[in-house]
Parts: sequence; structure tokens; C-alpha cells
Amino acid sequence: MPLPAIDPAEYASQLADKVTQFKHAFAPFAVPEPTVFPSAPLHYRLRAEFRMWHDGERVDYAMFDPAEPKQPIAIEQFDIAAEPICAAMPRLRERLQASETLKRRLFQVEFLATLRGELMISLIYHRPLDESWEGAARELAAELGVQLIGRSRKQKIVLDRDWVLEQFGLDGRQLRYKQIEGSFTQPNGGVNRQMLGWACEQARGAGGDLLELYCGNGNFTVALAPLFDRVLATEVSKTSVEAAHYNLAANDIGNVAMVRMSSDEISAALARTREFRRMKDVDLDSYRFSTLFVDPPRSGLDAPTIELARGFDRILYISCNPHTLQENVAALQGTHGIAAAAVFDQFPYTRHLECGLLLTRRAGVR
Repeated sequence: MPLPAIDPAEYASQLADKVTQFKHAFAPFAVPEPTVFPSAPLHYRLRAEFRMWHDGERVDYAMFDPAEPKQPIAIEQFDIAAEPICAAMPRLRERLQASETLKRRLFQVEFLATLRGELMISLIYHRPLDESWEGAARELAAELGVQLIGRSRKQKIVLDRDWVLEQFGLDGRQLRYKQIEGSFTQPNGGVNRQMLGWACEQARGAGGDLLELYCGNGNFTVALAPLFDRVLATEVSKTSVEAAHYNLAANDIGNVAMVRMSSDEISAALARTREFRRMKDVDLDSYRFSTLFVDPPRSGLDAPTIELARGFDRILYISCNPHTLQENVAALQGTHGIAAAAVFDQFPYTRHLECGLLLTRRAGVR
């Protein structure tokens, strides 16, 4: 797929086309009219990464069209990036250009911004980093007012900290999140807030306990936890679990138990077909689950998790892949129907569309 053409004048029609495709794809499942959550047409992306292309003494940000993967496209500006990234890009390139210590064998630059304006920059090299690099990098970080990290093979130099703190309002609360370098975070901060708001709206009034799979850094956990008596949340990534614990504490949330387990492992634990030492402090029999929340990878839910989902009255499903969501909904058709739907345009100007469904148990089906 070629690099997307960015034209804000075309955004509304492009989104309308994607919504039409969603409605057509899910028509066989009697999908209700979806709530549509658009993105800002510019400056929406909180993450960006670029190859650094060296041509003699010059260094430029570059991207590559998959149709011509060996031909770099110099990036002078990147208007879909958040404003802190856009503001830093020319200043960073100028400083790199002027410093042989900083630009020598620099391979890639990664940016991570927050809605509150923090910015972290990772410089990735094809050479070992030494004290002279660290001295120059500290001057650069101070000048730009950013968190700065240097990486090379088997080496990571963190000048201050390797995370940024996100904060934004939602339903009268101020939510705080540690976002760690190299870990997954939602790329479109504005749309993420809309996703959280929609998920909370669907969960409100459900009561009981919540089981959450693939919780990541607690993005949804922090928002949803106050709406339930208790939450059991699972995640396999150590880094994400660390961030999730921090985020729960930062938001004064005390009704969440976290276990580092995959979806098939928690499915086996709940089915009582396997015992896990990681669950020794969790009394599964004491939970009264009303709702299952899932935000799986692009591959969707596996067979054991589908079987687990059939036992819940309510399934709140956020998907980054409508195709695997279709497959999962088809597998659940015998027990659950779609009660509410939403589409979230995380990636404008592309074919990608995130979506959300609330599935509820069909009357008379157990």
C-alpha cells in the first residue's frame, strides 16, 4: 500500500466510505446503526517513526513506499503527527545535522507524544554509544525540552526516564497513564478518549464483576474499573503489566486484580482444566462476572477464548481488525447478538478502521 495522501478536504468522504463498508460487512449480523467517532483531520498521531537517510553530510527523515522499498521519500513535514512532534522535527534535524557525534550511523528516530504535551525521542544507531554521545545527547535533550533515549545493539541509554505521562479528562475524572518507550500505546489520542467514553457508556449499569483480557497498560481498565464491583485483568507483556500497576495506583483504583496470563491460560483457569501458580492469590469462585471486555490483537479471539466468551451475558469487544471480528461474531451468533456498534477512525486516510461491539446473550439461550 503506498503512502497515504493527506487531504483534509477529502477526510469526511473517506470516513463515510469506511463506515459504509463496515455496515455492509456486518449486515448479516443485524448490526444496529453504528455510532461514528471521527478523528481530527490533522495533528492526531501521537507516535511516529522515521528512517534517517544519509546523503553525504546531509541527514533527512525518510519513509518508504512499499511499491518502491529502496527509494527513500524525504519528509520535510508530517502534518498528521501531534503538534509537539511537528514542532520538534525541524529543530531535531538541524541539531543532528550540525553534530557528527549525534548523526553518525543514526538509523532511525522514534517520537512518542502525549495529549498533555510531553515528548520522548528515541535515537537508534548502528554503532555503540559512548560518553561523547551521551554528553551531546544531554545538551540536545535540554535544548528541546524532551525525554531522550539512545539505542544500539544490546545498548540502551536513558538520560532521565524512558516513559512519558499522559493525562486527560473523561466523564469528570482526570485519567493518568505511564506510557513506556517501546510498549504499545494508542496512536490517536483524541480517538482513544472517544473509545474509552463509548466503552464506559456501554458498561454503565452492568454491575457485577468484569473480566478483561489483553489489558495492556490498563488503558481501558482505568476507565472501566469504577463501573464494576471488581475487575480481573490479564496481560502477557511484562512491560505493559508494570505500566498497568503504575496506572492503577496513579488513578487510585483498588478494585483490580492483575495476572500475567494469556487469554487461553485464563480460559483454562476459569474452566478449571488447569491450575496456575500465578493465580494462587486469586479466588476465582468469589467473582460474579457480568461482563467480558476484550481488545485483542489483529488475529482476534482464539477458539478457547470464544468458548469462554459464550458463558458471559455481555461481551464488550474493541477490534483493530473488522475481518477477524466478523469471524468471531459469526462464531458467537448462536448465543449472542449485537446490541450496539461503533466505529473509531484511529488511522485517517487509510483503509484501517477500529470498531466496537456490545454483544448480549440472546433471550432464552444459556
